Amino acid sequence: MEHPHQHTKPIIQVENIFKRFKTPQGNIVNALKGVSLTVYPGEVITVIGPSGSGKSTLLRCLNRLETFDSGMIVVDGIPLDTAHNINKVRAEIGMVFQSFNLFPHCTALENVCLAQRIVRRRNPREAERIGLELLDKVGIPEKAQVYPGQLSGGQQQRVAIARALAMNPKIMLFDEPTSALDPEMIKEVLDVMLDLAREGMTMVVVSHEMGFARAAASRSIFMDGGEIVEEGTPEVMFENPKTERMKLFLSKILKH
Repeated sequence: MEHPHQHTKPIIQVENIFKRFKTPQGNIVNALKGVSLTVYPGEVITVIGPSGSGKSTLLRCLNRLETFDSGMIVVDGIPLDTAHNINKVRAEIGMVFQSFNLFPHCTALENVCLAQRIVRRRNPREAERIGLELLDKVGIPEKAQVYPGQLSGGQQQRVAIARALAMNPKIMLFDEPTSALDPEMIKEVLDVMLDLAREGMTMVVVSHEMGFARAAASRSIFMDGGEIVEEGTPEVMFENPKTERMKLFLSKILKH
C-alpha cells in the first residue's frame, strides 16, 4: 500500500534509537530498544502503551530533552547531533507537558509573550498582539490578565498550548497533556488539540485519550517494553489489534 505522504520528505526521522537508564538501585533499564519512526508533515501520531513502555522517553528524545545512547534523529532535515543543531531544532518544536510549567508571577498573556520576546526577539507590542490572538484561539481571551493560580487546570493547559504556539513551531509534542486534569476539563484541552490537527499541525501525542486518537490521529503507535509493538490507523488498531500485548492493553484501558 502506498503511504499517502511518501512523495513528501519526512519531518521527523527516528532511526534505531537506544536509551538506557541507571536506577538509583544501580539497575540498568533499557527504556528504548532500537525504536524507528518516520513522521510526515501534517501527520498526527498518538503514542499509547503502559507506563514504563518508553513513550515519554521517545517524545523527549525528539527535542533532545533526553539524550539517547545510539541511533539517529533528524528533524526537518537537521540531525540532532551538535548543540547548535539541537537549539535550531528546539526552535521548531513546541512542547506541552503534563504539568503546565507556567510562571506563577506572570499573567496568562505575559506567559505567552515572554519567550516570544526573548527567543524570537519580537517587540513587546507584536508579542502582545500575537499573545492575545492565541489566547482567543485556545478559547480564553478573557483570561489575558489573570494569573495561573486563578485559572483552572484546563485553562492553564490551554495557556501552555498558546505559549508553545507563539513560537510558530512546525511540530507540536504533547506528553500526556490531559493526565493531570479533572475529567470535565479534559475535553476543553482536547478540543484545542483537535483544531490544531485539523489545521494541519504536525503532532506527536502521548495520550490514553482514545476518543482523540480516533478523531484526530492519522496513525497510532503502541509501545511496550521500549519497543514499537504495533502501529496503524486508530480504527484498525483499536478494532482489530494484531498482538496479544495490544489486546491486553486495550482491554484494561477500555474498562475504565
